[in-house]
Amino acid sequence: MSKEFVFSENIFSNKTLFLFVKLMLLFGALSARSMFITENRGWGIAFCCISLFFLFYVFNYRVLIIQVDEDELRLKFGLFTWHIHLSNIETSFLDKTSLWRIGGAGIHFSPIGGRYRAMFNFLEYPRVVVCLKEKKGLVRDIAFSTRQPDELMRLLKS
Repeated sequence: MSKEFVFSENIFSNKTLFLFVKLMLLFGALSARSMFITENRGWGIAFCCISLFFLFYVFNYRVLIIQVDEDELRLKFGLFTWHIHLSNIETSFLDKTSLWRIGGAGIHFSPIGGRYRAMFNFLEYPRVVVCLKEKKGLVRDIAFSTRQPDELMRLLKS
């Protein structure tokens, strides 16, 4: 039996996708140059690995799926899914942390304000921070991009 969602949003970012494609192609070109023109195989292999890393980003971080049902908030970013029981949400607020501070788009983990935070980010959308009553592993807060931060925070509070 499938659950009915009270909120569902799929977010796609052309800006983020373009950044990852650009980085993948840059390191792919550097790899080819190092391996075949300058014959520096060590750097060529390193650049190839970085290019493959960004190829993974291109496919994995295409769509962030946000779903809220009667029991939980679910965030799915490619292969990675995070489940937050609504009873474990203490509060939520808009994130004002700079993208430079948190490392840009994708999934990141970082201490912010003395609390360890997991972040599911795109470049151009606002982010909501959900503070947990009981931490999940080291994580006390979860931040994620959304086009509808006010609606989502209203649902999480009710």
